[in-house]
Amino acid sequence: MSASVLYDAPGPKAVVRNRIYAVLGSLAILALLAVSIVRLSDKGHLAPEMWDIFNYSGIRQNIADGVVATLKAFGLAAVGSLVLGVLLAVARLSDHKPVRWAATGFIELFRSIPLLITIYAVWVGFLTDYSMWALALGLSIYNGCVQAEVLRAGVNSVPKGQREAAYALGMSKTQVMTSVLMPQAVRAMLPTIISQLVVTLKDTSLGFIILYPELLQTARLIASNTQVNGQYPYVSTIVVIGSIYVAMCLALSGLATWIERRGRRAKTGITMAAAAAPVTAAAPVGTVVGAGAEAPDGPGGTTN
Repeated sequence: MSASVLYDAPGPKAVVRNRIYAVLGSLAILALLAVSIVRLSDKGHLAPEMWDIFNYSGIRQNIADGVVATLKAFGLAAVGSLVLGVLLAVARLSDHKPVRWAATGFIELFRSIPLLITIYAVWVGFLTDYSMWALALGLSIYNGCVQAEVLRAGVNSVPKGQREAAYALGMSKTQVMTSVLMPQAVRAMLPTIISQLVVTLKDTSLGFIILYPELLQTARLIASNTQVNGQYPYVSTIVVIGSIYVAMCLALSGLATWIERRGRRAKTGITMAAAAAPVTAAAPVGTVVGAGAEAPDGPGGTTN
């Protein structure tokens, strides 16, 4: 029997009991899914006509436009949040108290305000006619504060000896941060950074509150304006749009995993130079052994 850091390994009886619980739990979940499917089928939500609406070119084009609008807002928000996160992280790690206090206050303020309120306030107060920029700016502010805390934790995780060694070599604070601390912080916290980017992608759905035509807003319009057999296709629309969200998030996570693996395989270090030819014991004194040496002239080993 082996032990773990968090708990003791279960014994034979516990293993059997856990397997029974797992089987019973799986059966309960399958039963709930079966009941839900039967109820939806009885109400006509799973009828073929409800799914046939996605064969219409107009609806397909609306969904494609919604995906493009979502990716646009996400791209702007991702870049903005990362840039703002780096600036806030550096400011919060500054040796100057006013700068550190200002960054801390900004981070704590916008982390405490609900994201929906931030997006709506930016839209109403500054960018009423530019819903995409309002959504991207609101997402950048909130997620930038979160990314700043992630990067700050990554910088603090770097051993202090590396910072002291960099200062001993005469590097400035800017050089230490950009060349020593921040690259290691990004590599160490890359999974968390990507996880927050996935959250940013999903939070683009909050654009519906400012009437931005992203994917969720498009789904709402499709489901509320299309009637099939006297019913609105909310179930089929939710399933299709939800699957698109899942696919985009999985693609982003897969890209992050590929980047992380590529970074781990990256070759670092200094290439060693080839060793010089060793001097043999049989070589006479005064001779030069190597590629450019000349053979000695005569038995005395002298050269002309």
